[in-house]
Amino acid sequence: MLTGLLCLVMAGGGAVGSPGVVASEFIYEKAPFPQCHASTIAESGGTLVAAWFGGPREGHAEVGIWLSRRADDGWSPPVEVANGVQTPEQRFPCWNPVLFQPSRGPLLLFYKVGPSPRAWWGMIITSADGGSTWSKPRRLPDGIAGPIKDKPIELPGGELLCGSSTEHAGWRVHFELTPDLGTTWTRIGPVNDGKRFGAIQPTLLSYADGRLQALCRSRQNRIVQVSSTDRGRTWGEMTATCLPNPNAGIDGVTLRDGRQLLVYNHTVRSGPSPRAREMLNVAVSRDGTAWQAALVLENERGEFSYPAVIQTADGRVHVTYTWQRRRVKHVVLDPAKLQLRDMPDGTWPADQLGR
Repeated sequence: MLTGLLCLVMAGGGAVGSPGVVASEFIYEKAPFPQCHASTIAESGGTLVAAWFGGPREGHAEVGIWLSRRADDGWSPPVEVANGVQTPEQRFPCWNPVLFQPSRGPLLLFYKVGPSPRAWWGMIITSADGGSTWSKPRRLPDGIAGPIKDKPIELPGGELLCGSSTEHAGWRVHFELTPDLGTTWTRIGPVNDGKRFGAIQPTLLSYADGRLQALCRSRQNRIVQVSSTDRGRTWGEMTATCLPNPNAGIDGVTLRDGRQLLVYNHTVRSGPSPRAREMLNVAVSRDGTAWQAALVLENERGEFSYPAVIQTADGRVHVTYTWQRRRVKHVVLDPAKLQLRDMPDGTWPADQLGR
């Protein structure tokens, strides 16, 4: 899959040559839209597929869902695969695409359409040929948004558990379960009241003992977590982790060796630099509680945010993220070669900051 991968050395700690970094590139150099955000990535039939929303600016009615596929000679030019056109006179922006390839069935692309995150609704399209062509859009049932930012996980038996959230009545996390790839749904939660923790956009991790853990973006300058021991039917109390969060999206993946890998901004919203979305980091954990610093992907002025992460069939880890709202960056990691450092008090090792 990675034959002929164009390795572009970029500024920041994610450049090729850092321990564990195999390749680093932009998915596109030029596009018919000025801004992009909220990328997602999947492997389908041995091909990498990435999507994001792009347009004049976030929330503009002309924002659509754009997609690119990776061949041996690089990423294909971005094409728009979904938009928010309702009638010839009415169009709404698109938001937060989520790609997912189940073990059986077509490639799924969930996304949202609506005037704002408080009033959007869930949509789905599917592809039987690895993202080359797509079905007609279908609206999800009322009250079901689909995975709100990060990919679902597939449970034993084929059910998809999706992490979701709402912003119209306090930031609250809930979960959505579909046994048939998006046709019928069960909504679970919310699992927090939106007061002690205002949390959204959960990423789901799984453990050998059957436990599920959802790590979430929050308004409280911390990544927060909530766990389930019954395949997501019920959830415990939401608590803060040791990891900071500047009110920005995160994503994680359970590696095949049982470890958890998380991509996130190891910063808070204000204070000394790096702050907010200036620094993007990779951390690794065996239990979801104690985390080790692995890699600084970016650390400079600007915005590096909203990561998506998967592990492909060859064992490599692929990360995509927003790069200055102008492009989508793609970094390939070898998880066996990451140099891990303890951070018992939640402080990132100063010698890795790269400034």
